[in-house]
Amino acid sequence: MPDLITVGRVSLDLFSRDIGAPFAQINSFETSVGGSPVNIAIGASRLGLRALAFTAVGDDEVGRFVRHYLAREGVDTAHIAVKAGRRTGMAVVGVQPPDKFPLLFYRENPADIHLSLDDAQTLPLNEARALQLSGTAMSRGGAADATVYLAEQAQMLNATTFLDLDLRPDQWTHKLAYGLRMRRLLPLCDVVIGTEEEFYAALAPDPSVVMAGGTAPDKGELENLLDETAKKHPATLIVKRGADGVSIVQQRARMDAPGFPVPVVNTVGAGDGFASGLICGWARGWGWQRAARFGNACGALVVSRQGCARALPTLLEVEEFLARYP
Repeated sequence: MPDLITVGRVSLDLFSRDIGAPFAQINSFETSVGGSPVNIAIGASRLGLRALAFTAVGDDEVGRFVRHYLAREGVDTAHIAVKAGRRTGMAVVGVQPPDKFPLLFYRENPADIHLSLDDAQTLPLNEARALQLSGTAMSRGGAADATVYLAEQAQMLNATTFLDLDLRPDQWTHKLAYGLRMRRLLPLCDVVIGTEEEFYAALAPDPSVVMAGGTAPDKGELENLLDETAKKHPATLIVKRGADGVSIVQQRARMDAPGFPVPVVNTVGAGDGFASGLICGWARGWGWQRAARFGNACGALVVSRQGCARALPTLLEVEEFLARYP
């Protein structure tokens, strides 16, 4: 019986081993597995939850590498579909601390967007405590229908649904498409997690400044959008604010959970570490502020390390970290 089923994107990740080197001067890369949903599955598994990854890979050596990697991490891989004629996605990451982490995606036609309704119907959703969805899965292909179907089923089964907004602008064919689909999915979700930019892109009538990349949203406009959304929907909105921690926005309450000061080695994957920690705290029956603080600790540990999935902490590591911040 899984505690958590994650849905969507997966990739072979290549992380630069040459810390600080400009991208053109990288000599070697370290292999890993990535994609927000599977990173969250790995993080949750390391924190003691039973995690199942629902995604798809190609029928090739890369696909077998991905499945072996996840199985080694304790993630249930029984529902990773193998799509003949498709390729597993790939991401290549440069590491130039403290604030440059060039990231290139190779997702022209990845296997995971070909998840189908038939694939989704095989999941043991009635046995799961929680479902975690990804915004990118709504961008195209059969994965979009599978995502909505699972959200509807989870609602009927009273399973808690987490949505990671997971915005990747280059995966969308129109600047308005992301927001249109996220707003349709929102009523089916119990908890929505995203950065300030992701929430703005999901909620603003015209998110051009964010979808174009490189421009932060207007703070006042964003806060108004969050408040109006909270009034309309019972979902808990978890807004990631980088080093400032997170804000928790609900219909009748708003609270903050501050971040932790740590040296930055690599920010890629910090949000996935946070989400796995937040879900772990929820599974333990904690309130949102305590769960978010635990998630912030997970994110802080990730940014202080090299890698993404490799950097996700174990339960003991998080507990030892938090013991230094009573």
